[in-house]
Amino acid sequence: MKNFTSVYDIDNLQDTIAKALEIKEKPLENPTKGKGKTIGLVFLNSSLRTRLSSQIAAQNLGLNVLILNAAQEAWNLEFADGTVMDGNTVEHVKDAIEVLNQYCDIIAVRCFAGMKSKEDDVKESILSQFLKYAKVPVVSLESATRHPLQSLADCITITENWKEKRKPKVVLTWAPHIKPIAHAVANSFTEWMQQMDVDFVITNPEGYDLDKKFTKDTPVIHNQDEALKDADFVYVKNWSSFDDYAAMPKVEGEWMLTNEKLENTHQAKVMHCLPVRRNLELSDEVMDGDHSIIYQQAKNRIFSAQTVFSDILDNLNKD
Repeated sequence: MKNFTSVYDIDNLQDTIAKALEIKEKPLENPTKGKGKTIGLVFLNSSLRTRLSSQIAAQNLGLNVLILNAAQEAWNLEFADGTVMDGNTVEHVKDAIEVLNQYCDIIAVRCFAGMKSKEDDVKESILSQFLKYAKVPVVSLESATRHPLQSLADCITITENWKEKRKPKVVLTWAPHIKPIAHAVANSFTEWMQQMDVDFVITNPEGYDLDKKFTKDTPVIHNQDEALKDADFVYVKNWSSFDDYAAMPKVEGEWMLTNEKLENTHQAKVMHCLPVRRNLELSDEVMDGDHSIIYQQAKNRIFSAQTVFSDILDNLNKD
């Protein structure tokens, strides 16, 4: 593995999940694999699980960890090429990345969608700069359109919780929110589920369909109760409109997940990437109930990151 930005950067998803589960059993089995190497964790946006899980994963492998909260601790970055920097930006991203090349063996970066320009977000205007100028492997800690480490953790969690021989039914359901939310988690989860041996369905209100680049042939049902019928896993997540980019069209009906809505499922396990707005996206009774595997997901963020870092280190050590 050279870079890690999506499911398409791994050779075999089931093998990767199996490796992650092995690492989870013995997370400190290879404490010197990253000895003498440095990973730079660059955060252009806030983080809790991503920052801590990535740091733990790197330390489990013996990597030296540099953490840069770039939005608060670094110079204001300029991302446009050819611009005359006579405004409030002090350092061009290509110069910052070249310095990171000197200090780091792996660069991991978190950069949210700007939610202002559909074109800029769809073309990954920030992540693409890191991929363009980095001379070391790049790991996405979330980008404008994808959150691959979260999605790998989701796949690990589903695998751990499914022991039957039939395919599980997995439903990604839209949930309410107070502000426009990016599509990265929903897009990414959709891509990874398309690679899993599951029956996958998306449910969201009219006006909230995701980018067809990601949904492809996945069924999209605008009736939540219909979609939830016989579900084994329900993934709760909000996102804004894609067609009317970043808008929040009016929604009819109640979309918050409750125990009453789960009665139509196969005692479905409930998932969420966190942070969650309780009693808006899902109810306290669901969040704190026996159906919830949300904190298990959060813990598995360590092992998704450690699996990816380990694979990249294998490639670096080979060179």
